[in-house]
This record gives sequence, C-alpha cells and structure tokens, in this order.
Amino acid sequence: MSALTAARPGPGAAPRAGAGGPPAAAGGERPPRGYASGKADYLSRLRKIEGQVRGLQKMVEADTYCPDVVIQVASVTRALQEVTVGLLTDHLHHCVVNAARTSEDDGQVSLGEVASTIRQVIRL
Repeated sequence: MSALTAARPGPGAAPRAGAGGPPAAAGGERPPRGYASGKADYLSRLRKIEGQVRGLQKMVEADTYCPDVVIQVASVTRALQEVTVGLLTDHLHHCVVNAARTSEDDGQVSLGEVASTIRQVIRL
C-alpha cells in the first residue's frame, strides 16, 4: 500500500472538503483543476440537478404515481452520470496528461488514481 492510498478514507467515508489531488504548491496555492475551464457549466448542471431533486421531493410529498417518480429518479441519475463522465474526461485530459508529462512515475500514480475512482463509481 502506498502512502497515497494509505491516507485515503475507505469506501463510504465522507470526503473532506477540498481534499484530494496533488498537494498545494508553495504558498498554499492549489494547482488548477482539470474542470476549471468548464466550472461554470458544471455548476449550472449541478444546480439544475438540485432543482430536479427538489422536484422529486415534492412528487413524493404529493403522493405522485410511483412509476412517474421512478422515471424522474432515473433522469436525475443520468444527469449525475453525465457530470461524472465529464469530470473524469477533464481529469484525464488535464491532470493525468500533465502528470505523465512530468514523469513516468507521476503518470502511473495518476492513472492508478483514475482507475481507483472508476472502481468506486461503478460499484454504486
């Protein structure tokens, strides 16, 4: 087990705010994230999903027909999956590529992190 994986919380543990990724640079400045250029789009999508979830709560409160609620749950799930794929794609194109350019070892560590993340995502 590497120092990188030893410090990680186990499955099901709540992530710490701001945790993960490379350490902050000297002076406490964090390197830009792979999704930085599309951050506004991600925030917009997540706000829409938040609205969909609030709508689901209202549907349940109003005793809406079960299949209609399930269809809306599937819609929210799909929207979250799209955000997930976008974030992973941005991470691969930015963070993993940059790590691989830095050194082969950094590239291998970054690829290992991505593989671990995908494992967690598909475990659902």
